[in-house]
Amino acid sequence: MFKQFKMPTKIITGVGTVKELANLPINHPLLICDPFMVKNGMAARVVQLFEAKQITCPVFSEIVPDPTIEVVTKGLVEVIKHQPDSLIALGGGSAMDAAKAIRQMVQTADQTAEMQLICLPTTSGTGSEVTAFSVISDPTNEGKYALVDERMIPDLAILDPELTVSVPKNVTADTGVDVFTHCMEALASTNATDFTDACAEKALRMIWEELVCVFNEGEDLALRESIHNASCLAGIAFSEASLGICHSLAHALGGKFHIAHGRANALLLPHVISYNAGLDLTEECPSLLVYQRIANLLGFTAGTPKATVHAFISGLNRKLRQLDIPKTISDCGIDFESYEAAIPEMAEKALKDPCTSTNPRKVTQEELEKIYKGLLRGGY
Repeated sequence: MFKQFKMPTKIITGVGTVKELANLPINHPLLICDPFMVKNGMAARVVQLFEAKQITCPVFSEIVPDPTIEVVTKGLVEVIKHQPDSLIALGGGSAMDAAKAIRQMVQTADQTAEMQLICLPTTSGTGSEVTAFSVISDPTNEGKYALVDERMIPDLAILDPELTVSVPKNVTADTGVDVFTHCMEALASTNATDFTDACAEKALRMIWEELVCVFNEGEDLALRESIHNASCLAGIAFSEASLGICHSLAHALGGKFHIAHGRANALLLPHVISYNAGLDLTEECPSLLVYQRIANLLGFTAGTPKATVHAFISGLNRKLRQLDIPKTISDCGIDFESYEAAIPEMAEKALKDPCTSTNPRKVTQEELEKIYKGLLRGGY
């Protein structure tokens, strides 16, 4: 079976690069963001760049965390109303995912519609500015849908670290662990290639070495730029290689109990590494060597492959403690009995998640339920 690699998104990176918007051939923009972007003045900063050119830039600012089908529908109405030639997504993964879904709906309905998508990420986590993925929530079914379509890949990503300086410490930690999980799962994916590995390995080392530093020194622009670039590199990797069951499990967990996506990944990741590496098996499984290689990349070595992965998990847990990441469901304020009762339903949804298909070890619903139950035992 052949594999391929493509990178259709143009990327502009560096301090102050948001100003490049004024140099683009845009006549009818529509800005998509959340209410906080309006409140903190970032939306106005973008609008003013266009006003200086006598161009009106309407703002749709109803994006919510874990954007819902209803929010996407409202955004679609705004697009029909304003007929923009460009959608500009300003914010974290929620704004970008919503904008991607909105454009996709427009272009599906009208094959001739031309509308470029420009992403200005304000957090360093999702990599959504370069991916074919969009995660949309359905509150009615308490679930999340991971949509995957190459036509959703943005045209331009502007990575300006100045937009991330005001991100709170807990969000920096959560989104940074999401980047780390993207790298891990892209490297272990059954669709991984030399090209995706190159991006994922670089981002993995950057996050491992610098996330705690930027967590403690959030105003350091050089650190912010490095983490911002790592997030994008990880996005390039997993957009092509896809992900695995850590994300599948996190999607179902977040949809049910509204835990921040990166935090859900952080809770699950040590358990998923252990499962995928087959640390519970008597014999060594093929994917063990994948995780041994990842551990070696970060400086972990021991007498055997399993010992090396155990050492890596211990090191990861130390890193998560430095980032004040909780280890258990109870630490996240979730009722023990409610969580336990929801496990079969969440596992069923995770099994059907598109990310599960590229997991390095084939899973059953029973095995996914066992991983969820691991979060009840006081962490890994």
